[in-house]
Amino acid sequence: MNEYLMAVVGGILIGLSALILLLFNGRIAGISGIAWRSWQSSVEQKWQWLFIIGLLLGTWLAHSQLNITVPQLPDNNVGWIVLAGFLVGFGAKLGSGCTSGHGICGIGRLSKRSFIATSIFMSTGILSVFLSHFI
Repeated sequence: MNEYLMAVVGGILIGLSALILLLFNGRIAGISGIAWRSWQSSVEQKWQWLFIIGLLLGTWLAHSQLNITVPQLPDNNVGWIVLAGFLVGFGAKLGSGCTSGHGICGIGRLSKRSFIATSIFMSTGILSVFLSHFI
């Protein structure tokens, strides 16, 4: 399958899954919030774990069935990768959501806060790529 077509289909599936979760469960498909709440004891814990398992299983299935190569992590940057993960988690908690919650669900609901947060996510990402590749 063409890589552009896969991106479009993937985007449509992400949007549909977020819409289905909102319509049938009344919940926002913000991955950081779902992951955070899955560790807390509550009645809702079951669907959150199923959502996370579905993300992992869907990724594995796509890579194995569509012959998509899995990106390899560099061996020499493990400390930076761990630090980056903590910073992303801290930022998601500080910003009351992650790119999926704000970028997909929030913008879809025309949330002003989500437009601002997504603009900051994207600007920071673009700046990070620029600095890491050109400086």
